[in-house]
Parts: sequence; C-alpha cells; structure tokens
Amino acid sequence: MTTEATLLGWQAWATLGVIIIMIVALAREIARPDLILIGSLALLLISGILEPAEALSGFSNQAVFTVGALFVVAAGVQRTQAINFTDTFFASDKKSITGTLFRLMGMTSVSSAFLNNTPIVAMMIPRVQSIASKLGISPSKLLIPLSYAAIVGGIITLIGTSTNIIVSGMLAERGYAEFSFFEITWIGLPAAIIVILYFATIGHRLLPEGKIQNETDNEGSGVHSFQFELKVPEHSKLVNKTVKDAGLRALKQAFLTHIRRGKHIIGPIGPDDLIQKNDILTFYGDPSVIDQFLADSSLTRVIEMSAEAKMMPLYEAVLAPTSPLIGKTLKESGFREKYQGVVLAIHRQDEEMKGALGSIPLKPGDLLLIEAKKGFDALWNSEKNQFYLVAPRERESLPVSEKSGIAIGILLLLILTMVSGLIPIVTAAIAGAIAMLVTGCVKRSEAGQAVNMPVLIVIGCAIGIGLAVEKTGLAEVAAMHMLSASSGFGPIAALAAIYIITNVLTEIITNNAAAVLMVPIAIAASVSMGIDPHAAAITVAVAASASFLTPIGYQTNLMVMGAGGYKYTDYFKAGLPVTLIMMTVTVYISWLFWG
Repeated sequence: MTTEATLLGWQAWATLGVIIIMIVALAREIARPDLILIGSLALLLISGILEPAEALSGFSNQAVFTVGALFVVAAGVQRTQAINFTDTFFASDKKSITGTLFRLMGMTSVSSAFLNNTPIVAMMIPRVQSIASKLGISPSKLLIPLSYAAIVGGIITLIGTSTNIIVSGMLAERGYAEFSFFEITWIGLPAAIIVILYFATIGHRLLPEGKIQNETDNEGSGVHSFQFELKVPEHSKLVNKTVKDAGLRALKQAFLTHIRRGKHIIGPIGPDDLIQKNDILTFYGDPSVIDQFLADSSLTRVIEMSAEAKMMPLYEAVLAPTSPLIGKTLKESGFREKYQGVVLAIHRQDEEMKGALGSIPLKPGDLLLIEAKKGFDALWNSEKNQFYLVAPRERESLPVSEKSGIAIGILLLLILTMVSGLIPIVTAAIAGAIAMLVTGCVKRSEAGQAVNMPVLIVIGCAIGIGLAVEKTGLAEVAAMHMLSASSGFGPIAALAAIYIITNVLTEIITNNAAAVLMVPIAIAASVSMGIDPHAAAITVAVAASASFLTPIGYQTNLMVMGAGGYKYTDYFKAGLPVTLIMMTVTVYISWLFWG
C-alpha cells in the first residue's frame, strides 16, 4: 500500500459523507431502509462518483435473484406446513430445560441452515409457548434461544442467510472463488454447537424468569396477554345475566376486567354484576377468546364490520418509536381508514392499560393484534418507520398439506443440486422456485408476496455503494488504517478488528448493508496481510449476521420480544457472551483454515 493511497480525492470524501449520512439515517430510522439506500445511491450517481452502469450493477448481481428465488422456496415449505414434523421431535414429558433447549435449538439451527429463518421463528413461537406451558417452563427461557439458534443456523450453509450469498457474489465479482455450499460450515457448525451447549447449561440462567403459564391458561397457544374489547349485542344470550351465570368469571384464556356502559366504567367486576345490552366488555388475556364469542354470536366486535369483512387474517404488529401512531389513540390516528385494518387487541409489556381500547395513547413497542385483508404484512413490513415487524398470526393451527412431501422433496433436490455444483446456485434457486409454483406448493399471488422487495432493493443499492467505496480508494485507506491499528498483533488481530467493526455496523444498520460496505475493506486488508481473502470475507459474513445484542439488530430477535416479555437489557445480558463466542470461533477458524 503506497503513501499516495492515503491522499483521498474529493470523490472519496464525498462517498464517506454519503455513507455517514446513510448510517445516521438508518440508525435514527427516519425512513425505510430501502428508501435510504436508494437516496444514498442516487447521490453517488448524481455527483458523478458512479457511472449509471456501476450504480445499477447491484441489481443485475446474481445474489439478488438467488435471494428472491429462495424467498419463494421458503414460502412453499411454510404454506404446506412441511416442517410440522418438528412437533413430534419436541414431544417430551420430561420437564428438563436442558433437554428442551437441546432439541429446540438443534432443530431450529438445522432448519435455518436451509430455509429463511424468519418464517421458521414465526411458525415456532406458538409451538414453543405451548411446549413451555406443558413442561412448566417459562417461555422467556426458550424464546431468545429460539431466535439465536435461527441466527446461528443461518451461518451453517451458503443459503442459510442472504448475507452469505451476497458476500460470496462480491468475491466472485473481484476475481476470487465463490464460497462452496459448505465452506462456511467450518465456522457455522462448531459455533452453533457451542452456543447450544452454552444456553443449555449456563445461558438460560441469564434469561428472565417470566410467568410460567399452565397448559390451561392459554390453551393451545400460550400466547402473551392482550387487552381487548367485545360488545354485547341487543339479542345476545348474555343480556341480563350475571357475570358468573354468563360464564365470564371462569374463562381459562382471559378474564373480564371492567365494563363500559355509556360514559360509566364498572369495575372491578364481581360475579354478581349484571350484563346489559350494548355493554362494552374489556378483557385481558389470550385474544383467541374473540373467535369463540364471535362464533356463537354472544358478543360482537366493538367496531361493526360488514359480513364479508369478518374473520379476515390476523396480524401482530410492533410499533416503532418513529411511528406516527405514537402518542395518539386509535381513534385520533384514524387507524382503520389509514391502515385498512381493525385493532382487536393491544399488548403492552409490564404495564397495565386503563380505559377504552380506542382511547389508549399508543407507545413504542406496543403489540397490536390487527384484523386486515391478506397481504397486510407484506404491505407494512417495508414501513420500518411505522412498525418494527408485522407477522401473520394464525387463528388456528393449519393442517399439514398433502403437498408437504413435494415441498420437502423440492427443497432436498435444491440442496443436492447446489452442493453438487452441477449448475450455478442462482440457476438452482430459480428452478426450485419454479418447481414450487408448478406443483402448487405456493400460489402465484403468494409467491409475489413472499418476495421481500425492500430486502432485494437494499441488496442492489448496497452493492452499488460498496463499489463506490472501492472505486474511490476509500476501502484501501480504511484497510490501511485498520492494519496500522492492529500492527504488531498479526492477522488474528486484523480479523478481529474486521469482525468488531462489521458487528457494530450490523447492530446500527441492516446486516446486508453492513456486509457490502465491509467486504471491499476486508478484502483490501487481507491482500495486504498476505492471507486468503476468503478469511476476511467469511469473517464479514458471519459478523454481519451475528446480531445478538439488541432486539432491533435482527428481526427474529424482535419477533420474540413481546412473546417472551423481554426488555432491551435482556438481549445484551444474554447476547454478549454469544457475541464473544461467535467472534472467537470465527476469527480463530478463519485464521486457521484460510489464514
């Protein structure tokens, strides 16, 4: 590396400025990640730092098409409920948290090695809560391990996470060999085993001791408690009955907290209180009770809906701090008109909510149970300034489809094809997606919804931005300073520096963006150190995916937050040892095998 390399031109300084603005914007969540990256790429294009072909090169990258196709493959497996066989695997009468964690984390890691981990965690949450209820274990002891196992599992194979595919593609673009299917397994597998052993023996003791639900408390689901309201219609069989006679005193899944009658609030509720027509009943507990009452027409929704609109899909949405809903009530925000959905219930961690559901000011982290048309999650998941996460919530457990065997067969054939190397990985992924469509494992409309366009846009834009980092000499200078800071400590220290910087970035911005920004720097550093660029690239890939310290660093962490009743500090307490484990394993094995 020459001295002249340190003399940056205006293009490098401008690129650095754009990146700093982008990181700040992503950290403060002032807009959706894809919009922020589009804006950043546009600045580099308009300023002339990137030519149009260079700026748009990321969208022709095979990683974009590979990840998009794998979204469809995962949707086919999810739609057919093909992984429901795990229910038998988890079945056990032994109330051992160690054994339960071994089975849970082991199965989740293996599944996440070959499938998108987000739908796996979404499908596993209610199963894990049910298992916890049966075994007398607090769900808080199992749900963070579930998320972490999914994250670590994604590092086991090339297709386990989109980050691996992106980094592999960036290596190929620079003239180096791509990752083989199991190359990253040398790190992912031992890391997964150590993390599972850690949680099964020590780690679960650092997790909060939440409430242990009896199996009858939230029958069949074990979900967290919501506040929700139902109305007594004029001809309800409950009219003029006492609370006890109406069967509302001994509900297993929820309890009646108070009654709103006109402008008056009646509560706390006693067994002899009479129920009158048009009363608004406020419950706290499992909102599955809603469907039970609606089914026999004894109670109705507070908001009247047309017959064809009733019993639409349910979704759980977590409010982001930047959401325009914060501080407003559902009525003030015009939620129904703006979002085309009805909030049936609200869950707020560690705080009792008082008053009518529509008059409760919303707070960051509130979990809303929303009834809306199909596709609500695909529409609003891209609006990270509105909701951290929108996930479907089944009204009842779906049966395994007769096509589940076909879906598993397609997945296995896809894996064998990728491992064999007979055809390019992108070709195999697209063929697998087409097979899911042709066999009916996934419908065309569902395939379109399964493809997460904001993620693909982030990947495409980030690759263009990464090209600017390399083209302007910014990567070379950053690598030089990194090596200078770790000089005298050898390549292990340089790899550790690469890991730490990437890992900090991924906690602040998206994992894919962090990886793309760091790959040019890491490769430049590896060339200067005289080691295989694969060592640095794999270090970046792992560090970008290994987000354990915050609930917002990775979406599966956020998915389990409300269900497990976690606080931000719980993630740091449980995640710091896991982060150190991952860094140690990654840096040492990268140096040992590729250094």
